[in-house]
Amino acid sequence: MMKPTVVVFGSINIDLVARVQRLPRPGETLTGQRFETTPGGKGANQAVAAARMGARTAMVGRVGADAFGEQLLASLAENGVATDAVLRDTEAHTGVALINVAENGHNAIVVVPGANGRVEQADVERLRPLLEQAAVLLVQLEIPQETVLAALRLAREMGVRTILDPAPVHENLPDELLAFCDILTPNEHEAAVLVGGAIETAVEASEAAEALRARGAQVAILTRGEKGATVAVADGVWHQPPFRVNAVDTVGAGDAFNGALAVALAEGYDVATAVRWASAAGALAVQRQGAQRAMPRRDEVLALVEMRRVS
Repeated sequence: MMKPTVVVFGSINIDLVARVQRLPRPGETLTGQRFETTPGGKGANQAVAAARMGARTAMVGRVGADAFGEQLLASLAENGVATDAVLRDTEAHTGVALINVAENGHNAIVVVPGANGRVEQADVERLRPLLEQAAVLLVQLEIPQETVLAALRLAREMGVRTILDPAPVHENLPDELLAFCDILTPNEHEAAVLVGGAIETAVEASEAAEALRARGAQVAILTRGEKGATVAVADGVWHQPPFRVNAVDTVGAGDAFNGALAVALAEGYDVATAVRWASAAGALAVQRQGAQRAMPRRDEVLALVEMRRVS
C-alpha cells in the first residue's frame, strides 16, 4: 500500500545560529559561544519532520538561485523530501533566519524572507497536482498571507485536510483564513495575539482554543511547551499532558509537532492520537540542538508514546 502523502507549502530558510549564555537585552552586545549554519524555515523543517515520520512528503516553495538555495534543496532531498516543486528564484536571495539560542533553550529569531516573500499564485498552481494524491496540506505564515489563503482554498476544493501553523503570528489574521483551516496549531504566544488576551492558565488556554474554533477553525490545538497542549474540537476541550524532558533547544519543537501531527492524521488516526504523536515528537526535538537535524524519527516517537501508555 502506498504511504499517505503530506504536502508542505511554505518557507525554506538558511538558519544562521548563534549560541549564547542568555538572550541579549535591547541595545546590548553579547559574546557568543558558537556559530553554525543549518537548514531551516518552518516549511522545510515541517517537511523533514513529516518525512522522518515515514510519510511520502513533498515541499512546495522557493529558494534563491544561490549557494544557500542549493544547500537547502540537498538537505531536503537527503531527508527524503521531494523538491521538484520548489522554484529557484533568480530575482531574490534565499530566505535567512538569524537565531540566538540561550543555554536554557529559549530563542529569539529574526527572519529575512527573501524568495519566500515572493511565493505567489503560480506556486499555488504547482501545488495542484501534488494535492491530487495528498492526504494533508501543511502551511505556515512565513510566505505571503494571500498565497496561504489561496492554497487553503485549493485544498478545501480538492478535499485535502489542512493544518495551519500561524507563525509568525499576524494580529489581524482574517477569519476567512481560519474558515479554510481544518486544524489550527498556535503556541501560547500566537494564540494570545489572535484572541487579544494573555494566556497563562489552563482555563485561559481552553477559552482561547474555543474562541479560535468560533472564528472558523474546525480544530484548535494550543501548544503550551512544558505545560502540554490544549485541544478544542466540536464536542469540547481537553488537555494533552506534556512529556517531561530536559529542553536544550526549543527552535524546532513546533515544527516537529506539526510534522508528526500531519502524518498521524494522514494515516487516518483520530485527533487525540495525532496530538499524542505530535507532543512526543516535540518533546524529542527539544532535547537536541538545531532545527531539521533535531526532527525525530518514527520509531523514536512511537516508543515514547508507548512508554507513556504503559507507565
